[in-house]
Amino acid sequence: MPKAKQSKRKKKFDYSKNRKNLKRKFQKKSRPWIEDSHIRNAWDDSKSTASNLLAMGLSSDPNRTLPVKKTRSAPQRAGIITKPYILNQLEEEASLPEKDCKTLSSDLMEYVQYMVHQHKDDYKASPCHATRTRR
Repeated sequence: MPKAKQSKRKKKFDYSKNRKNLKRKFQKKSRPWIEDSHIRNAWDDSKSTASNLLAMGLSSDPNRTLPVKKTRSAPQRAGIITKPYILNQLEEEASLPEKDCKTLSSDLMEYVQYMVHQHKDDYKASPCHATRTRR
């Protein structure tokens, strides 16, 4: 049985196409990664980004929604919010108290406690001060 005829033509690079623009175009068409789980679960792939956000009651362009100064362009259409629960979930999440993450590491706290125990208020006797004065 004969084989299918294959093309023997050498593949050539197309210099007329801008690879950077092609990559940008592909990335723009691809689905965006959304970190927030509420929005990610309610996302509809068949709709555009602007219409998805409009259905959730969010804004795709805050400059159009809340203009800083009066402009002649009309503000973004209000539209009907079909997914108000997303907005409620985001508000609940935002109202939760934030963790206080302004503490030092445990190693650093132990070191400071050790230095205070060793030198009390004499900060010039500490090795940190000695290294600073040598410069």
